[in-house]
Amino acid sequence: MARIRQAVPGPHGDPGLQPERTTLAWGRTMMALVTVSAIFLRWLPHHGLPILLLFAVSAAAAGAIYVTQRRRYRASARGIRQETVDADTSAVLWTAGAAVALGVLGIVVVLAS
Repeated sequence: MARIRQAVPGPHGDPGLQPERTTLAWGRTMMALVTVSAIFLRWLPHHGLPILLLFAVSAAAAGAIYVTQRRRYRASARGIRQETVDADTSAVLWTAGAAVALGVLGIVVVLAS
């Protein structure tokens, strides 16, 4: 007889809830920033060394998301267990700030070259 293996519940008891979806969304954001970093490196021969600033900002934003991912997941899972989930507004504001900085720096670099 084959044994049916049951899935082990996550730290909040219900896999597939908000922490998992949020983790996937932050992972997609991180991968988008890594892709943008690679595109900026392709622009290096045409726009010169100032493009490295764009690369640094996008790579730093991707790195920050990677480093804080586990803490963000644990806080969200704990919030579900305690039924008090707080939005991580600081992470969203930092990411929005990085996007605005990339836009402004991109415009400046393209117009300056």
